Amino acid sequence: SAYSPEDTSARPAMAPPQKLRDLIKCVRACKTQQDEREVIQKECASIRDGFRKGDSEHRARHVAKLLYVHMLGYPAHFGQLECLKLVTSNRFNDKRIGYLGAMLLLDELKDVSMLITNSLKNDLGHPMQYVAGLALCTLGTICSTDMARDLASEVEKLLKSTNSYIRKKAVLCAVRIIRKVPDLMDNFVPATRSLLGEKNHGVLMTGVTLITEICKISPENVSHFVRMVPTLNRLLKNLIMTGYSPEHDVNGVTDPFLQCKIIRLLKILCKDDTEASDSLNDILAQVATNTDTTKTAGNAILYETVMCIMGIHAEQGLRVLAINSLGKFLRDTDRNIRYVALATMLQIVQNPDCFEAVAKHREPIIDCLSEPDITLRKRALVLIFALINKQNVQNLVRELLQYLELADIEYRAYMVKELYTVALQHAPDRKWHVDTLLTMVRRAPAHVPEDLIPALIQIFADSPAFHGYIGQSCYMMLKENAHDTALCQMACWCTGEFGDKIFTGSQIEPAFVGSSTELLDLLNKVLTFPGATDTTRQVALTAVMKLSSRVPSEIGRIRTMVGSYADNVQLELQQRSVEYTSIFNEYNSIRDNLLEPMPVAELKATGVPHATDAGPRAPDAVAAVATVAPESSDGLGDLLGDLLGGSSSSAPVAAAPSSGGGLNDLLGLNMGMGGGTAPPSAPNGGGDLMDLLGMGMGAPAASTQPPSSGGGGLGDLGDLLGGLGGGPPAAAPSTSSGGLGDLGDLLGGGASTATAAAPTSGIPSIVGWEKNGLSVKFDFSKNPANPSVLQIMLTATNSTSSPMGNYSFQIAVPKTHQLQMQQQSAMVIPPSNSGVVTTPVLVNNPQQMPIRMRVKVTYDTQSGHVEEMGEIANFPPNAL
Repeated sequence: SAYSPEDTSARPAMAPPQKLRDLIKCVRACKTQQDEREVIQKECASIRDGFRKGDSEHRARHVAKLLYVHMLGYPAHFGQLECLKLVTSNRFNDKRIGYLGAMLLLDELKDVSMLITNSLKNDLGHPMQYVAGLALCTLGTICSTDMARDLASEVEKLLKSTNSYIRKKAVLCAVRIIRKVPDLMDNFVPATRSLLGEKNHGVLMTGVTLITEICKISPENVSHFVRMVPTLNRLLKNLIMTGYSPEHDVNGVTDPFLQCKIIRLLKILCKDDTEASDSLNDILAQVATNTDTTKTAGNAILYETVMCIMGIHAEQGLRVLAINSLGKFLRDTDRNIRYVALATMLQIVQNPDCFEAVAKHREPIIDCLSEPDITLRKRALVLIFALINKQNVQNLVRELLQYLELADIEYRAYMVKELYTVALQHAPDRKWHVDTLLTMVRRAPAHVPEDLIPALIQIFADSPAFHGYIGQSCYMMLKENAHDTALCQMACWCTGEFGDKIFTGSQIEPAFVGSSTELLDLLNKVLTFPGATDTTRQVALTAVMKLSSRVPSEIGRIRTMVGSYADNVQLELQQRSVEYTSIFNEYNSIRDNLLEPMPVAELKATGVPHATDAGPRAPDAVAAVATVAPESSDGLGDLLGDLLGGSSSSAPVAAAPSSGGGLNDLLGLNMGMGGGTAPPSAPNGGGDLMDLLGMGMGAPAASTQPPSSGGGGLGDLGDLLGGLGGGPPAAAPSTSSGGLGDLGDLLGGGASTATAAAPTSGIPSIVGWEKNGLSVKFDFSKNPANPSVLQIMLTATNSTSSPMGNYSFQIAVPKTHQLQMQQQSAMVIPPSNSGVVTTPVLVNNPQQMPIRMRVKVTYDTQSGHVEEMGEIANFPPNAL
């Protein structure tokens, strides 16, 4: 070569690297992503080369470009150590770039960040304020637990600095430190009093932030800072009364940031202090009255004022003033401000003292339903449901029913459930209740959930004065719409059940015009609709069968329609057809009795409250069973029952009697299936219908029950409708006499139930869970026949003013215990302690160990989803 490696004077000078502004120009000139990547890769190679050669003169330029590359989203981790080298430099420009790189490229989780601790400690005491400021900013950004412990004393010294530039940064750094290590909080509490006396607004704002953070992390310190309320009150008053200050003015409002911080701190300090709250009444009223709401800054202050008033023990007049301020927000042209008003009202409407004041603004709230912004519509919808009570239910529900057809599709199912709930809770009379539910189904038939159909049918069945009106309304709905599942199932059930009252004169407007022939045409249309579900067809076929006793003039056509499904590919439909045909052929003399109207019965647990919620069940309603009955997947199937019981499994002998009443049978009869067992077969003069049908159900279970004393051809009619399962036998029923044999049991008289020893109580109840308005009471009982099994009835009540939906109470126990939870009575807990949700629980404790439970509680409120966990161990000693 022309020069020796040792001869540095002969080596050509290294070309200076590209400047940051030139790199930015090159990146901006790229037309494609590929071009940009090529530029970045080339520059990163150049930066690496510079780092490798130890180019200290241009190290800051390299790191600056690397930070720009990092901001573009490309990897820049290889520059971390170079940042540390810049931090140790004596040049301010190098330190500035080095600390900036440390804040961007390092974090508390990286071990490299620990190498910077010594440099931070040195620079925190640097005589130049800007260097100390850089160190404070970096510490406040990447501070880890170890760094906080090592440098807390240095930050504490800077809190006493006379330099406001250093002091405000030190206070913010202290906030970061106490977040990372709450144990160091006591080091900074003494300095807070002097911070509130500072005239510099920057220091004052950071001081308020520090006190707020201390109170949030450690609420027991609130009592220490309550004495500062008069000082904060004076500061807020000075800000309001101060004239124009160009240094702090924001759109005509003096330092709105500081005002918001002070008001937020006052809310925390006065939350549980009546005396301190009273001292704020005047200043908060002044802020709420005089704040200019035409500017965003003024709206921010007013919002914080409203939240403060609602969060402390303020006077009722001041609360009304705050809610009226939110009413002004509702009329603002800015959609963001209207959303804030709706969200805030939704929070405070839960307070009974504020309900009426919020309800006065229902007109602008309803107007928000026509907003083009979907978030506003959703928030307004939730708020309107929260505002419904007995006084305004008719007006608001009328508005909501009109909006139901216009609402977004994703919200209609929510509206249907909420409309059902508010109608159930606040209906002024039964006629209005029935009308509302019918209108709701008519306007949103595709959005009625399946678990709501049994509840609707139950309410209609429990309104005997309106059976004709309901039947005619359902008739007309079928004429308009014979394809939506929910509407068809409900309408078919009602027209079949109330068929004898449909043609007794018009009871609807406009005047009803129809005929039994047309009704059968409509039901046939449902049966033959290609999109109909199996359940819908089953309900429709049963409705046709029921009409044979309601409309005798059409019995010929009905027999034809029923018989046409005897060879249907759908097994359940085929089975029903065969059974119904057998009734026509073999038991026609008692067909009218078999098809008589169904009694009103309790519903199994659904996702919504229902009209027959009768309060908590006694603990003795739970039998000492070893298994839990499977939950049906079809709510309507539970309500209407299975004619042959083929879809239900047999329960153990000790199972509790079913509470389903007459709804266990599709035809409206109490089949005496208390324990889920079938009566044993016995010889009879009429032959066994199961053998007649050739169903091949297998041999019956062995039984100790004597044969029925009834004779004649109807001896085993109980087998026809009582279930085909060969489960364990029920205890010996009372014998029947006469030619009907077991027909007394068939029609609901003397239903047989399983024999079980009566549970004993004497164990005191406990409240296992009580939080946020939800209370769950534990009632205990034991069965002497099985003392190791503890029977618990959980009774949940809701003391808030709004329902709790999707309620779930889950339990886990140690391995020494066995736990079985049975089906809860409902998914929604009514508000204001107006109803309960019960859940039977069985705990097997063979080793007699102390009982401990881990519980998980979830439910939905109008404010959002709630999910909490806890432990229960305070069980009575005699519960072991």
